[in-house]
Amino acid sequence: MEQYTDFARVYDLFMDNVPYDEWSDYIDSLLKKYGIKPGLNTDVPLVCELGCGTGSITRRLRDRGYDMIGIDASAEMLQKAKDHEKKGDESILYLCQDMREFELYGTVAAVVSVCDSLNYIVGDGELREVFGLVSNYLEPGGLFVFDMRTPYYYSRVLGESTICENREEGSFIWENYYDPESRINEFDMTVYMRDGKSDRYTRFEETHYQRSYTPAEVKRALKRADLELLGVFDAFTENEPARDSERVYFVAKSRKK
Repeated sequence: MEQYTDFARVYDLFMDNVPYDEWSDYIDSLLKKYGIKPGLNTDVPLVCELGCGTGSITRRLRDRGYDMIGIDASAEMLQKAKDHEKKGDESILYLCQDMREFELYGTVAAVVSVCDSLNYIVGDGELREVFGLVSNYLEPGGLFVFDMRTPYYYSRVLGESTICENREEGSFIWENYYDPESRINEFDMTVYMRDGKSDRYTRFEETHYQRSYTPAEVKRALKRADLELLGVFDAFTENEPARDSERVYFVAKSRKK
């Protein structure tokens, strides 16, 4: 079953509690900490976001001075991203591509991927393939900033749980299953959306799969892609990850000269 097709219609509605401004500030701080700094007297850094979804982070990084490219495999999510732009504003280039085989027209100063987009890479060896493409399209010394949900989060926080939310506009049921052996997390989404101003509701379902990776696996994949790991942080801090960290940020750079 395809992901983020019908669900794209309601993604922003049910994700309105995410502090995107704070997340964007954090990503901006990491880029600047490691040398990617937009400024009046420098070229505007070109940054590509993998798994950009409806563009919530992409737009905010654009507003912070970066020239942005947004890549997502869902045409429906990208259409929502374009709908958010002001009429005539084409400052963000959106590309409908699978991050496992994405193509750019040239190199970029940085690649970012957040909101656990890389946890959607579930096939054996596919994470290294994505990292290899990132390495290929980074300028010499370019940065790769990304987050991942941790094995602790999937096994101890989500686990075998059911999450429900009811609003006037609609409701959803999230049924979660985590296999600790394969480290594959499956969640089945059932959404009921109110049809306009009537009392009728439309029902649709989607099934999503994510995979948890240990820090050691991520580090090996980065090394094989010729990317140098610069730092690993408990999300939205400058602290090292703890045993109960739920989201971790990685910062790596291209080794190309």
